Amino acid sequence: MAEDSPKRRKANFNEAETEVLIEQVLKHEQLLFAAGPGRASAGQKRKVWELIRHKVNPVAACPRDVEDLKKRWRDLKRRDRSKLCRLSQGCGPPAPPALGLLLAPEELPPAAAPPA
Repeated sequence: MAEDSPKRRKANFNEAETEVLIEQVLKHEQLLFAAGPGRASAGQKRKVWELIRHKVNPVAACPRDVEDLKKRWRDLKRRDRSKLCRLSQGCGPPAPPALGLLLAPEELPPAAAPPA
């Protein structure tokens, strides 16, 4: 009868999980996202994502699987891109990509902050 109960969603990623995820993905960015003839095989990428999962889970609010981490990474990239796009259309120069990565608007330097 457990199948009749509604599926509960996992807890949101906390700050520590997000930091570890970003740190590990950036550390292995070349292996995970490189294009061209020297890129990693799917098996190598799977091993790297498993390694990242083992680093994130000790600080996680609930156990995360590789698909959770990939989805969170895609969401972080999308959020950062849209934030940079909004900044570039607003007044002032856009924040450098490294600086804009995952910073809240109030954390950006005054010149790069979006208009209120």
